[in-house]
Formats: sequence, C-alpha cells, structure tokens
Amino acid sequence: MNTPVVAQLAYLVSTDARAAHLVYPLSSGRKLVRPEQAYHSLPIADCRDLAEPPTLDTAGFELRNAPSAMHDFYDDEAVRARYYPEVAAYLKQVLGAQDVVVFDHNQRSAVRAARGQPGVRTPVDAAHNDYTPASGPRRAQEILAAAGRPPYTGQRMALINLWRPIIGPVQDVPLAVCDARSTSPEDLVPTDIHHFAEDDLERPRHSGEIYSVRYNPRHRWFYASNMQPDEALLLKNWDSAPGVASYTPHTGFRHPGCPPDAIPRESIEARTLVIFP
Repeated sequence: MNTPVVAQLAYLVSTDARAAHLVYPLSSGRKLVRPEQAYHSLPIADCRDLAEPPTLDTAGFELRNAPSAMHDFYDDEAVRARYYPEVAAYLKQVLGAQDVVVFDHNQRSAVRAARGQPGVRTPVDAAHNDYTPASGPRRAQEILAAAGRPPYTGQRMALINLWRPIIGPVQDVPLAVCDARSTSPEDLVPTDIHHFAEDDLERPRHSGEIYSVRYNPRHRWFYASNMQPDEALLLKNWDSAPGVASYTPHTGFRHPGCPPDAIPRESIEARTLVIFP
C-alpha cells in the first residue's frame, strides 16, 4: 500500500458569488485569465489502495482498464473518426448506457504546448468541475441537438469524461480527483468560462459555466499511481439523477515523488454525454 502523498492543490481565493475564466491557446502568447488561486497542502491517496474501489455514482470517479486501438492521439481527424466510436462503445458496455455521444476532446502536454502545437494545452492547475446545475442540462440538450439525437425527455443523463494517458507511466503531473461525498455546495462557485481558438482570439469558440472550488479541509483527494495508456479514469461532471455523485472537482498536481527522469505527462480527455435506459 502506498502512503498518501502530500502535494499542493490550487483553490479559488475569492469569496464572491461568481468568478470568470478566459482560456487562450498557448501559441497565442496571451496569458490565461482566471480567478486568483491559492495553494493548500493536502494528502492525496492512491485510489488503487482502496479496499472498496470508487465508482461514478458513489465518489464521482472510477479507474478502469480500457485498452485502445488508437495509435496517434494527436491526429484530430482520426480521433474523431475512430476514437470517438471506440469510447462510445466502451461506455455503453461498462455503464449499461442506452446512448453515448462523444462531443469533444482535448490533449494536454506541457512540452508540446510550449512548442506551439495547435490544439494542445497544458495540464490544468486549478480545482474545478466542468459543469454546474445550470450549464449541465443546457449543454446536454445542445449536444443532443447537434448530434441529431432525440431530447431523451425524462431519462437520466450524465456528462462523463474519459481521461487517458497518451504515454506512461504518468508520474510528474497526475490527475487528482476529489471524492464527491467530501464536498459541500458552499465549496462550489459558479464561474463563467470562455475558450478561444488559435484562429480567433476575440470571440470565444465556446462559452459555458463551470464550478471553481473553495478550499475545504474535509476534501478527500485521490489519484491513480503510474497510470498507463491502457487505463482510464472516468470522471463525472454532472448527473440528472438525484441521490448520486454529480460534481467531482479535479485538477493536475505536481507529484512530490516524481523521479527526475520521468516522462512529461501527455493525456487525452474525451468528453461524453451518457444517456441511461
């Protein structure tokens, strides 16, 4: 059993009721605009060591074996043509879903982003959740309409990310996830977020609302040690069903035990809408 690591996690400082966040591509030269953050030292336990593995409906996340047939995760055309169907089929199988729409993805690599590779971003260094009670259902209907799907009125839906290393093991900046059961509504701050693309730095490519996260010493954080490309973390960001985990704060963090010769993290995250029977 691994001893939990103690690492620095970035939390929102402001006590305001709302915040704002502007995300520019690194190649633009523009700085990220985000609410002020402060670092707190917290233990982060290895979820591999838990006697009872976390699940999407209890903790808001789960670790799965998920081999992929993809070879080049930086070929966006191939990712959409081959990886999206693979992810959809996988989630249908493991979650018992009726339908899955994979609607977006992002690749993260500090090295490639620094070289200016289009579309590649650096790992996120701020605790957040991708949706709120307002933006989750709205985004779900936008996704269904864009995909030509029915509205699935009255059925349970969830926005779930599938996070995978592109190369492994992940040691320098793993993904930390907060057990949804350890959060309180007061910890979560609605935050306007605007994403800009390389070809237009004035008008956002996409705007939405996320949760920034205030520090709470009761938060229980986890990661999966030495993740490999044949593994995936499933992460829930919104769920229409009551009584289950719905919002799972997450962030990258610098592992204090990272070997000096560790391979810099590269990862891909597929964003999906899951419809249950």
